[in-house]
Amino acid sequence: MPIGTGKMFVQKDAKILYFCSMKCEKNLLKLKRKPIKTRWSTRYEKIKKASS
Repeated sequence: MPIGTGKMFVQKDAKILYFCSMKCEKNLLKLKRKPIKTRWSTRYEKIKKASS
């Protein structure tokens, strides 16, 4: 994600979340999907590489 783009979301517990697009934001906050289980997320790719 280039510097100066995207959105920063601060939760009530002071946890900061960075979103590159509305797709990512909606999937996490509204649809309650876990980034580890969604194939298009970078967290999924990191776990998949580590297990291989």
